[in-house]
Amino acid sequence: MDLNLLRSLVAVADAGAITEAAGRLGISQPALTRRIQQLEAEFGAEFLSRSRKGAVLTELGRQVEHEARLLIDRYDRLKAEVASQRNVEGGTVRIGGGATAVSFVLPDAIARFQRAFPRVHFQVKEASSSEIASDVADGRLELGLVTLPVRATGLEIEPLVEDRIVLVAAPDSPLASAQRVPVASLDGQNFVGFEGGSAIRQIVDTSLREAGIEINVVMELRSIPAILRMVTTTGSLAFVSRLGLQGQELVREVPVTGLDITRRLGLARRKGAVLSRAANSFAERLLSGADAPDASSGAFHPA
Repeated sequence: MDLNLLRSLVAVADAGAITEAAGRLGISQPALTRRIQQLEAEFGAEFLSRSRKGAVLTELGRQVEHEARLLIDRYDRLKAEVASQRNVEGGTVRIGGGATAVSFVLPDAIARFQRAFPRVHFQVKEASSSEIASDVADGRLELGLVTLPVRATGLEIEPLVEDRIVLVAAPDSPLASAQRVPVASLDGQNFVGFEGGSAIRQIVDTSLREAGIEINVVMELRSIPAILRMVTTTGSLAFVSRLGLQGQELVREVPVTGLDITRRLGLARRKGAVLSRAANSFAERLLSGADAPDASSGAFHPA
């Protein structure tokens, strides 16, 4: 179906006359007449009743005109959306990440990007690294910030930042005032931990096990803000991302001798996938360091 034929019928319906409608469309009256005849021939029905007073739609013509307006509107909106996706000025970026990435990496990066491209819309999902990786591999997300390594096939992953995992304690804890504590002092201590099975929990557990330390996990939570609040109120200790400590005063970071826990965050995309212009530009800014977090301090590099 040629949408120009439907546009021609709508133009005649709006103008009430073929000559005036042809002028609005910027074509000759005979050319418009041929279009209407072609449309009628395609459907095998008459859509216009012509008289000296002008052109009036038949009953079938009114039904076709109503549906034609819906089809034309949907096509025009689809065309505009495709155009916006091809240009950084507009479009949607579908991205996901874990709690740390969504809470402390993406907000500033997205804010900087939207100052440059205010018409770009972001759809952000928070989930485990394994779920985010799966969503990227299946095409449900264009980009994912994941903890490396991830067990997913069909992905291209580029290292983004090294994230240091640090010990935190409540300000009134005996450990909070220490310049440095030996790792052995953590043995048997009560801890608030991340959810079992999460990437960061596995890294912490592995590091402590290799150091010969066994801690008592009294609570498991998903988000850093919730963990910090529990550390403050219960007096337990916790290991969290240093990125999550920026701007907060609830807890104190406690340096530990004989323990160095880090993880790498990577930016994942589906192998061979063609990203939207907006998503591709956002990924390039992250990977170039313009909007990537500083691994040592948790702060962002200036754009």
